[in-house]
Amino acid sequence: MLTRREFIISATAMAGTGSALACPAPVSTGTNHGLLMLNAACGDPESPNVFEPAILRINTGDSVTFVPTDAGHNSASKRGMIPDGAEPWNGAIDERLTVEFTVPGIYGHICVPHYEWGMVGLIVVGNDLSNLKSAKKIRHPGNARKVFRTLLKELEAKA
Repeated sequence: MLTRREFIISATAMAGTGSALACPAPVSTGTNHGLLMLNAACGDPESPNVFEPAILRINTGDSVTFVPTDAGHNSASKRGMIPDGAEPWNGAIDERLTVEFTVPGIYGHICVPHYEWGMVGLIVVGNDLSNLKSAKKIRHPGNARKVFRTLLKELEAKA
């Protein structure tokens, strides 16, 4: 997968313009889904430190590759926000990490250095929302509280 810089350079060259595109799209291939770790939201530089997409829906048995598109990020499961029996993960900073999801449910994940700033996301496996109630009970610091609340409400609205 291309880094954001490589993507912008190649896309700009192909377009023949000096203007850069807003953001590379996450790449999914079959049962592996890409999830980008970015310094700013696609098309919104006022929303710093985000996962793209913020909510990812996958099938049981699929995997997700967390891509450090911008430097300084990682992905870690949020304690209390993964289904019973699921394996937690904690990737290193700037590490491309692939995690297989074999237990259905909601998985909360965070960027450890930017957690308080609201760099959080959700992965829904097998369209199973059975641990939604317990995920909503977890307390979060700073802007993470607001972002998780918004994401969880979005899941509820689509349930």
